[in-house]
Amino acid sequence: MLTSKSSRPTPERLLDAAEKLMRTSGLASATTKAIAREAGCSEAALYKHFANKEELFVRVLMERTPNAGPLMAALQADPSGQGVEEGLADIARHASLFYADAMPMAGSLFAEPVLLSRHREGIQKIGSGPHVVLAALAGRLRRELDAGRLRPDADPEAAAALLLGACFQRAFFLHFSGPEVVRPVEEFAPAVASTLWAAIR
Repeated sequence: MLTSKSSRPTPERLLDAAEKLMRTSGLASATTKAIAREAGCSEAALYKHFANKEELFVRVLMERTPNAGPLMAALQADPSGQGVEEGLADIARHASLFYADAMPMAGSLFAEPVLLSRHREGIQKIGSGPHVVLAALAGRLRRELDAGRLRPDADPEAAAALLLGACFQRAFFLHFSGPEVVRPVEEFAPAVASTLWAAIR
């Protein structure tokens, strides 16, 4: 059953408003004042529920983008539950789609150095940031290494950076050059995983 905006709890209305503005106007234009106005509440009410705009951004990414949850679940899964290559392909698929969804929202930050610096500080205050995904994948690969499923000299941090870097680059090409220049994600993810697996198995 659908509910009206006014009947939704304030945190949910604020997340709805933040998602709408971040997707349509970009993160740079989605100020806390504009988000509160869109949600039909005061800016003071926003700060009762969220520490800053950066927390709203992280919550939108993690709760309102369809691949964030599956990506984090895949990163934190018990590595013994599936083959390494299969697990890497699953992570690559979700990461590719997650970055493709997140990039348009965050892209406007890079045009404004002062705002980017403020955003970076805000993200650090809440203990979040893009490095969290990298650290999670490196941790999973380290568990694979400890279990003897990777070659002894494999570097989990470098392997994680290679996989996620490829996924991020695909998202950039998708938005900058168009879908015709990137492989479909269902082809791309297993190909990247297979190539990385060949180097570290």
